[in-house]
Amino acid sequence: MIKIAVYGKGGIGKSTTVSNVAAALAEKGLTVMQIGCDPKADSTIQLRHGKEMRTVLDLYNEKKQNLKLKDMTMVGYQGVICVEAGGPTPGLGCAGRGIITALEKLKETGAYETYKLDIVLYDVLGDVVCGGFSMPMRKGYADKVLIITSGENMAIHAGANIAMAVQNFRNRGYAALGGIILNRRNVKREEEKVQELAEDFETKVIGKLTHSDLVTDAEEQGKTLMECYPESEMATEYRILAEQILNLCREDGLC
Repeated sequence: MIKIAVYGKGGIGKSTTVSNVAAALAEKGLTVMQIGCDPKADSTIQLRHGKEMRTVLDLYNEKKQNLKLKDMTMVGYQGVICVEAGGPTPGLGCAGRGIITALEKLKETGAYETYKLDIVLYDVLGDVVCGGFSMPMRKGYADKVLIITSGENMAIHAGANIAMAVQNFRNRGYAALGGIILNRRNVKREEEKVQELAEDFETKVIGKLTHSDLVTDAEEQGKTLMECYPESEMATEYRILAEQILNLCREDGLC
């Protein structure tokens, strides 16, 4: 089983990328789980066609020790198993608490073994890398951390902070930085700036995604691009990125 934590600045297209990559991996016959680690709980919404899903934190607050694995999961497009960690009401409590609760409960209920997962994708808000938001990096959860960024200055800054956190945590046996994904916004010197970021942290750019209106069109339909436009060039880019992620894991003997 491969476990990948994907971090990036809010609004960088992280959930869209992860959902489409999850669908591309599932196309290959792999059993995939996507865990949304954001209080907004909308990571997997395109895989679920907008269908409502209870978050693990809300369910735990309601059911406590009676919480079952089946309560926490929903099967989405291409059979991707969806989980949303959730979080407290804005301004009330720690946003990372939902992530901690979700990962602990999934582990306790034997989610990874029950579903016989080939790959787990954690979609993690990366504006802050502390407390619960760092939990997917911890030993036993993720094997690799990937960072999604554009060439915009704030995205690059957030990416550098995430990479620095991964470096610092690695001394404690946490996951290693696996690479950077460029999600283009068509700004000046975009590829050069993202390449410089990769070189600063001795890693590589493992994928490059085009800025495509088809992605937005699919989102407006409440679906992934992989479902709406499976024969598009953009779908091919997601398939290539999915294969690159698998290759990265093969190089390290993870699959």
